[in-house]
This record gives sequence, C-alpha cells and structure tokens, in this order.
Amino acid sequence: MGKKRIVKKGETETSAGAEKASVVSSKKRVETGTLYVQSTYNNTKVVLTDVKGNTLAWSSSGSLGFSGAKKGTPFAAAKVGETLAAKAQTMGLKEVAVVVNGGGSGRESSIRGFVSKGVNILSIKDVTPVPHNGPKPPKPRRV
Repeated sequence: MGKKRIVKKGETETSAGAEKASVVSSKKRVETGTLYVQSTYNNTKVVLTDVKGNTLAWSSSGSLGFSGAKKGTPFAAAKVGETLAAKAQTMGLKEVAVVVNGGGSGRESSIRGFVSKGVNILSIKDVTPVPHNGPKPPKPRRV
C-alpha cells in the first residue's frame, strides 16, 4: 500500500526514505588538541581533547556497532579513528599530540585512521603502565 504523504502549502514532496543531508558545523573552533588512544584486547576507545584537557569528541569500537571479539580488531580501531577525524575536521583541527595507553591490537591502526583524514601529528607518547616486578607467582601445586 505504501505510506500516505501529507504535503502542506509551500512545501515540496520528498520520497519516503530520503532525508535532508544536514551540514554539521561545530561551534567550537580548535587548531591543536590531544588524542588519547586507549587500546585494550577487547575494545579501542579514542578521546579528542583540547590543549587544556577538555573533551571535544570521543568514539569507541562498541559505539560504532562492533560487538564481541570484533571490537578489539585493528579494522574496528581504524574505523574509530576515521569517525573521530571526521568530527575533528568540523572543528577545524589541524594538529594533534597523541597519547597511547594499553597493549591492544588497535593502537597503531586507530592513529593511522585518524591521520588518513589529513590531520598532522605533533608527537606520539606511550603511557602504558609496565610492571617492574609484577605480582608474586602462585605457590607450586601439591597433589
């Protein structure tokens, strides 16, 4: 049967599935910022902040629709970087300093996805915690 369309005076009729493409422009204009990449074995989270540390935008593998083991893949991390770079372009971002945390497989690919949209990298800093000695190993098993 199809959907019924009601056309008011002064409006034009559009197709049922088509939506108007809106141009998103951010109110906040930022030239430089900091990109925090937290890459675990199960997920990749990326946060974009200004120089003071105020969050401007963020994205993660889970928020893009990846679920389960697919969230920790380099492909999902690259998509996270690309979507965040698209948000950063609307703010006018040109340069970022990258801070990487964690040992997951999406560390490098999320940065590559971000840079692919044309943002320059000032520095890359790794702040992954490294144990000096670690926890005490368990005692031998007595059978």
